[in-house]
Amino acid sequence: MKNNHSAMASAAAGLLAGLILQPLARKGLREGKLRSALKGNVGLLSKRERHVVAELLHEHAYLFRNWPPPGVRDEQKRALVTRAAAHHDGVGEAVESERLAILQLPKALKRPKTLVAPNGDRREDPYYWLRDDDRQDPEVIAHLKAETAFTQACLADTAELQEQLYRDMRGAIQEADQTAPLREGNYYYYSKTLEGEQYRVSCRRRMPPGAGPPTEEDTMDEAVPEEVLLDGNVEARAYEFYNSAAVEVSPNETLLAWGEDRKGNEAYFVRVRDIATGKDLLKRPIEGTSGDLAWASDNKTLFYITKDKLDRPHKVWRHRICTDPEADELVYHEEDEAFYISLTHSRSKKLIFLDISSSITSNAMFLDADAPEAPPRPVFPRRSDHESTTSHRGDHLISVVRDPKKPNSEVVVSPMGDPGSTTVIIPHRDDVKIQAVSVSLNYLTVHERVEGLQVATVYKLPEGGAAPSGQLSGGQRVPVAEEAYALGPGPQGDFESDVLRLQFSSLATPPTTIDYNMATGKQRIRKVMPVLGGFDQNNYRTERLWATAKDGVRVPVSLVYRKDRLKRDGSNPVLLDGYGSYESCIEPAFALDHLPLVDRGFVYAIAHVRGGGELGRLWHEDGKFLKKRNTFTDFIAAAEHLVALEYTRPELLCAEGRSAGGLTMGAVTNMRPDLFCAVIMGVPFVDVVTTMLDPSIPLTVIEWEQWGNPNEPEYYEYMKSYSPIDNIRRTAYPNILLTGGLHDPRVAYWEPAKFVAKLRDYKTDDNMQLFKCDFGAGHFSKSGRFEILRETALEWAFLLK
Repeated sequence: MKNNHSAMASAAAGLLAGLILQPLARKGLREGKLRSALKGNVGLLSKRERHVVAELLHEHAYLFRNWPPPGVRDEQKRALVTRAAAHHDGVGEAVESERLAILQLPKALKRPKTLVAPNGDRREDPYYWLRDDDRQDPEVIAHLKAETAFTQACLADTAELQEQLYRDMRGAIQEADQTAPLREGNYYYYSKTLEGEQYRVSCRRRMPPGAGPPTEEDTMDEAVPEEVLLDGNVEARAYEFYNSAAVEVSPNETLLAWGEDRKGNEAYFVRVRDIATGKDLLKRPIEGTSGDLAWASDNKTLFYITKDKLDRPHKVWRHRICTDPEADELVYHEEDEAFYISLTHSRSKKLIFLDISSSITSNAMFLDADAPEAPPRPVFPRRSDHESTTSHRGDHLISVVRDPKKPNSEVVVSPMGDPGSTTVIIPHRDDVKIQAVSVSLNYLTVHERVEGLQVATVYKLPEGGAAPSGQLSGGQRVPVAEEAYALGPGPQGDFESDVLRLQFSSLATPPTTIDYNMATGKQRIRKVMPVLGGFDQNNYRTERLWATAKDGVRVPVSLVYRKDRLKRDGSNPVLLDGYGSYESCIEPAFALDHLPLVDRGFVYAIAHVRGGGELGRLWHEDGKFLKKRNTFTDFIAAAEHLVALEYTRPELLCAEGRSAGGLTMGAVTNMRPDLFCAVIMGVPFVDVVTTMLDPSIPLTVIEWEQWGNPNEPEYYEYMKSYSPIDNIRRTAYPNILLTGGLHDPRVAYWEPAKFVAKLRDYKTDDNMQLFKCDFGAGHFSKSGRFEILRETALEWAFLLK
């Protein structure tokens, strides 16, 4: 009984203590949260104001994040608390406006710097100090972090929206999936993704004995044991960024070579592994390579490329497996700073091509895979403004060649012993651009572009591997049924196969892998990328429009929208994408990450502007050098056309471009800031003149053939007339989000950093101009497939804000 009384007394004491201490604990916890949220600003607020903040912290903590220290905007802070209390729910335009006014704008210091051009012209660049080639200067890093924190603070009210956008995109992905198997040698090769994992896994399964010739009906036996060649999730564990390249199996199918980028700076480590044992065969990875690899037929010799100090791939090396890389032999050194090298294996596996290119000139050399010690031999002599890409078949070479008189290219055949002796087999045409060819033992597929759209035409080659003696005829075009689409070659299997693999998609059709039997004309869909989350292709419509530029040129515009959301009264938001450089094309292809915008009523559109290659080589040349401004006026014409047709209005028109497309965004925003409400400039090339005058910056010399050499007065003045950072003016600008990567070797982080700093000096508006720097990536953003969705969600939230 005594023990029971003691227990009761103890329980009563505990209850009393709880009644006293729990409120004190809750009060302490609340005060702790206040101090954490407001930092040194707690003392500014009255007891009642602190109570208001404490009540709002649960759902609206973003209102009080990133406040500047006491003494800075104190009255605005208290006014925000008062207004938030009056609104009860802590939201609304007025509250958000006051919240943004409190945030402390990162202010880059101005340090006088005069840049003097060769022609004597002087430009002031007070933000030049933001350039740090080593990416280690504490002051620079601190500023980049402040910019990124400011961006995140400005978009803090969209945290829930970002999460929903992320869930929408990730929810559309079938996380456990695999590619269509490709038959090559004794195996079917494929890659797969795993539930919850970021990176691809490369795999294979052995073919059954006695398998017949490949057909479009081939099916991999899932009961055969799977061999994992490379698991990106395992390899990436030690790195914040990871990307594998050139995953190459040796000819005897026992060894695996690959390159891996561990920073995002596109400097690849070469690794070699025994597939059966999983043992790495190099004493240490070979560093500083381009990622291109090619095996010789002896299974012991591996060719790779290293870069110079400006990231230019310039030397080809021969490595013998299980030897010290220090003993590797130099095969070829490209000394001209305007040229870079890439490696490709012929589909026949007999030759290894060294493709040597500048922006307007290319030529190939080839190595005999059966004689890896032999020196490389040229296909054609190098000639300025002549380009060629070459394939191998039997005793002859088949090349796509371009020169100033044949800008859209022709296809020629030449004997291996006398490559300069050529016969035209597919002639040049003014209205058709030949982009590439796929060569097999029995067939030639010509990948062309007609009125901006891709087509594939198949020709029968002479029997027995004999060379064609003249022009080919009777080509069969692979049928396509959509108005705007993308159609290109996929990875090809054995050289002897009559099956052509194609990749097809449209803005509304998910990526589709097609096997086309060139002998019978039959085709089979091998894989359609699954899209989850209730996606129904029939809910969407694609269109092809033509805008008229100010000089009368017709500019193609591709677009997609939900049929049930388009109003055609100017009330739909539009995201207009553009690029316009390097003869590259933005294909009207399916992009899963656009679905959340389109499903919310956006029209997604692509302006196929001059400078790209959509309408042939002359389309490209009409948007470069001293005609570069055509790229920008084409984009403006496309935007105005969408407004005129009442797809949207300027208050709802958004624009986006990356890299050289970021240059387009910067230029059009300077030229017509009134035409757009929001602009995303991804890793943008915005400091054109400064970069092109500095040969110490990677790729500068190579790029002179794309933009012109500003050491020449005419090019200098023309570049200066459109260079985004040099044309910022005192006017109202739209909302702008710039992104950069600290380790980006293509467009340095300091270009967007300087641009946004100068823009804030000149702008007369109250809009947001933000810069976010990624400290663990390069030109192509995050490497994990889910990580990159977070980046996209932030960008889309910026547009929707």
